[in-house]
Amino acid sequence: MSAANPQFLKFIDDNQDAFIKRLGEAVAIPSWVPTSTLAWVIGRTVLNLLFFPVLAGVDYRPDVHRMAEWLSDKLQSLGVKVEKRPLGKQILEGQELDLPPALLGELGNDPNKKTVLIYGHFDVQPASMSDGWLYPPFELTVDPEGSGKLFGRGSSDDKGPILGWVNVIEAHVKLGLEMPVNLKMCFEGMEESGSEGLDDLISEEKDKFFKGVDCVCISGLNTSTPCLTYGLRGIAYFKISVSGPARDLHSGVFGATVHEPMTDLVLLMSKLVSPEGKIMIPGLMDLVEPLTEEERQRYEAINATVKDFDDAVGAAITFSDDKVQTLMGRMRYPSLSLHGIEGAFYGAGCKTVIPAAVHGKFSIRLVPNLTLDAVTKLVCDYVNAEFAKIKTKSKMTVEMVHGGEPWVHYNYRAAHKATVSVYGKAPDYTREGGSIPVTLSFADALGVNVLLLPMGRGDDADAQLVVYRSQD
Repeated sequence: MSAANPQFLKFIDDNQDAFIKRLGEAVAIPSWVPTSTLAWVIGRTVLNLLFFPVLAGVDYRPDVHRMAEWLSDKLQSLGVKVEKRPLGKQILEGQELDLPPALLGELGNDPNKKTVLIYGHFDVQPASMSDGWLYPPFELTVDPEGSGKLFGRGSSDDKGPILGWVNVIEAHVKLGLEMPVNLKMCFEGMEESGSEGLDDLISEEKDKFFKGVDCVCISGLNTSTPCLTYGLRGIAYFKISVSGPARDLHSGVFGATVHEPMTDLVLLMSKLVSPEGKIMIPGLMDLVEPLTEEERQRYEAINATVKDFDDAVGAAITFSDDKVQTLMGRMRYPSLSLHGIEGAFYGAGCKTVIPAAVHGKFSIRLVPNLTLDAVTKLVCDYVNAEFAKIKTKSKMTVEMVHGGEPWVHYNYRAAHKATVSVYGKAPDYTREGGSIPVTLSFADALGVNVLLLPMGRGDDADAQLVVYRSQD
């Protein structure tokens, strides 16, 4: 069954409003899990300042489970066999909670057909109006200016892509069309928090539920034209902890008297990356593969401009005015970003505390040849060496707290052919700056190809969906 089948396309067009309504139901479930205690604390502070009701991450955990039930019900109503697999427990904000279950679904078991495994996630990042949303993030809103855009948290990453598959299945079922492949599905609710528990499930089920899978398809984001994503950056997330006094101190009593952990940490973090984005850790950039002319031409061909980046971030602040350099900065080269300081005073008003201990968070997006082991050693050696130069009596530790390897794959002949068939044009070939560590988990454990099939735009900013009512 080709996706370009007229009967199939007519069904999609005729049922567009129903599909959008279903997307609205999914968006309305605020299935977010805080990516860290720091993110939760900052979020609560912002909400307090704006006089919004404050809910902790643990308060939203039932909604993640509710989203799993909702999705399971939709799949089962279309004949998909679904099993909800528990993934264990987690300590969050001092409480022990059940991890959201993974949904393992199966539709068809014809031995004469190929079997495709679909992966997606139904959890989302936290969101509030204070983040810069134009409309309530957990209410799917049609752009009142008539562009046809839909706004809602998760509608692009990743509830919308999951429901894209649900819509495809529904079309086949209601039209009485035979599926061209067997489908297996793995949908999780912890992707935004490192897919906790999923690697163990994949390992446990590689010769059971996942046995016989011929390839894996993950739905991601694309550019303004059809594209195929052949690479993802990995991630290494680090925490630097600096401690000094046994308790918080008053600066009027102990200022200019003791070594202050915050001062040491800020100085240390300033030595990680330059204002121009240059990673200052010796030896790290030496691991990056040299750029070839053939690869550079791939970036030249991508239908994107620097203005697209400016529009996505809301300001003209890119490092370079060159499209290729900007694209390679996002897709090809590693980056180091500072994310926050935990333990420091961050509220409104004036407080003269000297914090007893602070924790700096930063991450490095990895590219091929930058393995977690190699990067962790470079970072820890460098941070320890720089800390020794400070001559402080504070104590410091640095650790990698979460990571995922980078992924690159080039075997996309079938996907290329399908894209040309549907869109009438060859796809752009892109790598993405974000990380989906489970990509490598599936590839390594199952020994099969993984295809990233974009269903949303890469400039959706992981927040505001760009879905067009037209057939574009």
